[in-house]
Amino acid sequence: MNRACRHPDALLKRRDFLKAAAGTAAAAAMPGCAGVLYSDGGWRAGAAILRATYDESILLEAIEAGLGLIEPPDVAGKRVLLKVNLVDLPRDNRPIVTDPAVIAAAAEAFRRRGAAEVVVADGPALQRDAWEIVEAVGLAGLLDEQHLTFVDLSTADLAAVPNAGGLMGDLPTLYYSRPVLEADVIVSMPKMKTHHWAGVSLAMKNHFGMLSGLAHGWPRNQFHVRNLHHAVIDFIHTLRADYAIIDGVVGLEGDGPVRGTAVQAGVLVMGSNLPAVDATAARIMGVRPEAVDYLRMSAGVFGPIGEANITQLGEPIAAVRRPFRLMPHQWALAG
Repeated sequence: MNRACRHPDALLKRRDFLKAAAGTAAAAAMPGCAGVLYSDGGWRAGAAILRATYDESILLEAIEAGLGLIEPPDVAGKRVLLKVNLVDLPRDNRPIVTDPAVIAAAAEAFRRRGAAEVVVADGPALQRDAWEIVEAVGLAGLLDEQHLTFVDLSTADLAAVPNAGGLMGDLPTLYYSRPVLEADVIVSMPKMKTHHWAGVSLAMKNHFGMLSGLAHGWPRNQFHVRNLHHAVIDFIHTLRADYAIIDGVVGLEGDGPVRGTAVQAGVLVMGSNLPAVDATAARIMGVRPEAVDYLRMSAGVFGPIGEANITQLGEPIAAVRRPFRLMPHQWALAG
């Protein structure tokens, strides 16, 4: 493990980190983290694949089974933030958001493990009023039924945090939404999608929505203009989710993340190591993880992406593999 690249949160509680970072604008690039590594560097991690449908009982059973295969950090008595993906208002036959049934099942599963509070949150990229999406996709009713709080991370109070990655050298400070920094456990819950620039949009790419729209704008274009892959790596260096649950029951293929079409994949992909989880999801989608820049750059720094270094639990990749349609310019990603 490259401990030089561990985020300060490994040593400090998130709330302590929030206090230390508040008002800080100085750069804090961590030594040895700026280089691109192509080897897994001895890392080993697990990723769980569970078959699922959007039936409430099946989803809850699948998520609890996944949590049993790869346990999350201890959530007993803690605040758990489910960072979902609500990129934009719904579009016909375009499943672009984390399905509300998956969100509800995950919330229940973490409550059963003793979470004191479960918060659902996102900072949508395209629609400035997150509550319009919450209402339009049917999430509002589930929030009421389960007495869950939703937080719009684009407009919540923010805090300045040093960019610990340093790949975006002209951006020494990132502005995170305070609810993210105040959470004890963060769970990244993206939709399994292709992405016309990133290649795939999964648990690591989902970190974009943790940053403040008030500070960084909509749809956070400054990160795309600088270098989308560098941005992902900087975000993961600075503050990474503790666990991932990827909604691949119905994914999005083609011109993602919002213009593609539905594809039945029938799975959830779960785990505590983000590169391993994303690499596994990519293989299910028929995408070579090493061909996705930010995944290749994360190898050996945050975890493994090589199939030999990832212990697959639950279903084997071969049993659920469902190649997603890619854009013509992305032919090199297929494998």
